Amino acid sequence: MITIPAQDVKRRSIGAVDDFLAHEPVHIIKNNQPMYVVLREKDYQTMMEDLALARIEASEGDLRSGRTRKGTAADLLKELDEAETP
Repeated sequence: MITIPAQDVKRRSIGAVDDFLAHEPVHIIKNNQPMYVVLREKDYQTMMEDLALARIEASEGDLRSGRTRKGTAADLLKELDEAETP
C-alpha cells in the first residue's frame, strides 16, 4: 500500500500521486489517519462494475432460493413501520 501525507499533495498538487498511481491506489494520510484513496478512473470503473455484478448475482441468488416477496415499495415501507411500532 502506497501512502503519502496530505501535505505532499497540497505542496505538489496531483503530481504527488501521479507516479504511484501507475502501480496501485494511493492512500492519503491526514493528521496521521488514512483519509482518502486515489484511484485511476479505469480502476474505479472496474471496481464499480464488479460491485454492480456482485449485487446482481446476490439478487439472482435470492430469487433462486425464494427469498423474495411480492408487493410494492409502499407495502414494504408500511410493513417496516408496523414492525417498529411496539
